[in-house]
Amino acid sequence: MTAQPAAPQPTAAQLNAAALTALGQGDASRAVPLLEAATAADPAGLPLWLNLAAARRMLADTPGERAALKRALEVDQRDLTANLRLAELHEREGERAQAALRWGGVLMIAGQLPNRTPALESALAHAQAYLADYNTGYARAIDTALAPVRETADAAELRRFDACVAAATGRRRIYTNNCEGVHFPFLPADEFFERKHFPWLANLEAATPAIRAEFEALIASGGEGISPYVEMAPGTPRNIWSELDGKLDWGAFFLWKFGDRIEENIARTPETARTLSQLPLAEMPRRAPTAFFSILKPGTRLPPHTGVSNLRAICHLALVVPPGCGFRVGGEVREWREGEAFVFDDTIEHEAWNDSNRLRAVLIFDVWNPHLTPRERTLMQDYFRIADSSGYDPAVSRVSD
Repeated sequence: MTAQPAAPQPTAAQLNAAALTALGQGDASRAVPLLEAATAADPAGLPLWLNLAAARRMLADTPGERAALKRALEVDQRDLTANLRLAELHEREGERAQAALRWGGVLMIAGQLPNRTPALESALAHAQAYLADYNTGYARAIDTALAPVRETADAAELRRFDACVAAATGRRRIYTNNCEGVHFPFLPADEFFERKHFPWLANLEAATPAIRAEFEALIASGGEGISPYVEMAPGTPRNIWSELDGKLDWGAFFLWKFGDRIEENIARTPETARTLSQLPLAEMPRRAPTAFFSILKPGTRLPPHTGVSNLRAICHLALVVPPGCGFRVGGEVREWREGEAFVFDDTIEHEAWNDSNRLRAVLIFDVWNPHLTPRERTLMQDYFRIADSSGYDPAVSRVSD
């Protein structure tokens, strides 16, 4: 008697098709063994593991669903569906830290997709809301636990630590230098420099009444000598400064400009010039210092931007500051206070605004980055002289607000 050939075994694709039919009929119990056989036949079949996870989920078999999703991720760690379903599982089970981590991965993966369905957009909105809520709760818990420790430190000691914790808990972004011109490497990228680096700030602030009086006299006499800060060459492509080009919405009265003294303006503001001449201004041939009264008209906003070189630090002395004015450097927003000065790194993204109905006036000037050594300053001055003599012109100072 001739033996009959064995019936061919169904392929993984056939098993999967049968399982999908069962799932479509709401029969997850029949689908699971079919999908288990399919995954055994084709362990690298990512859709098979996803379908098995879906079937296990219909049966409220969380351990089985979790195992199937993990196997799917072993095939492809960046599969969007596997990450999304595992995020949902963690959230459903109250595993908040794991859910936040997985939802973050979903947002990262989906962010690279050019076309997203409404269903995916809804899932992404949920992911963002979940992460925001998680980070808020996490930050609150961290702040509460750290409160006794923070009481033993002063504000200066806590500044960098607080920024670190805020970034770790999703409350702020850490900004880095973006130099349009010369970038001096390995200097700390600090948004606002600590006052201890500038022992002369108190003397500058003490001169505020005289400096402000000279500014007010300029305005009272009609503002002769005040020019638009933004003046672009004809033919310049449209950019973030185009709305301010040639306008006095952002006006400037220069005492020094790219290293050159503006003698007629200095003659009109002798106390301001005298005060500045006693300070360690950044001196770079044909580039710095620049010193000027910066005037923002009511309703003027300067767009987020970065400066040209971190060789400099920029000092602001507030002269006339009505309510509604503000200044942001990186992740920190400050209000100018009349008679007070601060120093910041303008190669970190910053912006300014005057939402009041009055002029805002600030004295602005360049000093050296406090983290440069005296020898490094001298070397850079020599470098620029040599560069100029060779006909090369690396920009250093163009926009400060």
